Amino acid sequence: MDDKVRDHSSFTKNRDHLLNETVARAFFGKVLSLARWHGLVSSEHFSVDGTLNEAWASAKSFKANDGSSKPPEGGGRNVTVDFTGEERKNDKHTSTTDQDACLFKKSKGDQPKLKLSFMGHALMKNRTGLAVDVETMLATGKAKREAAKVMAKRSLKRGSTLGADKNYDTAGFVKVTRQRGMTPHVAQKTNGAIDGRTTRHACYGVSLHLRKRIEEIFRWAKTVGGLRKICFIGLAKVKAQSIFTLATYNLTRMATIFGWRLNTL
Repeated sequence: MDDKVRDHSSFTKNRDHLLNETVARAFFGKVLSLARWHGLVSSEHFSVDGTLNEAWASAKSFKANDGSSKPPEGGGRNVTVDFTGEERKNDKHTSTTDQDACLFKKSKGDQPKLKLSFMGHALMKNRTGLAVDVETMLATGKAKREAAKVMAKRSLKRGSTLGADKNYDTAGFVKVTRQRGMTPHVAQKTNGAIDGRTTRHACYGVSLHLRKRIEEIFRWAKTVGGLRKICFIGLAKVKAQSIFTLATYNLTRMATIFGWRLNTL
């Protein structure tokens, strides 16, 4: 108690040593091993989806790379920036706060006020609702399918089923999934790649019903886990935060399944 207090830089360095993807995945793996030991994770039916997480950067920081953006108006800490008539694109603009943050919205009618974001993804075990893998990527139109491919290759085995929404019903994604010996239980869209080979089986309908449980993971991660607005800058740190958050979700989920909370009251 009488020892000299450490310099603040010690805590900063220790945080940087902890907040990286390698350490985060090691911790996530230990939590998942606990779930496997209790028989909560098998190699059968899974679901995948992605969600937007707001970056720790304001849209005002999103400026043209060639310096053509209008200068801020007014003084003070919260200046006014006029984007009227300026078409902002990720390949021509970069945030001065977080260079990895991207301007993205899911659909034309979604989010009238664009925000800089990252795209987080989860791979869920259908039976228990546990997250078996997590991946964070730059927010682009192809990020959801690319992340699903990465997680499926890393965490799933041949013979598994993979449920997903209509955004995954593309020829490329379905082909890759089948080539790896997995069955894509993707919601069918008009003129999509999913056909009768998949939809005729009863388990296809079950997967479409259970895949919606993955929203519970995202809801918890945003409202309780703090991922609604990322509190770190840079994709590397955001990845680590997301992995730690979903590992914590798994512990919370297991506490519900086993009644650990009730036993501590």
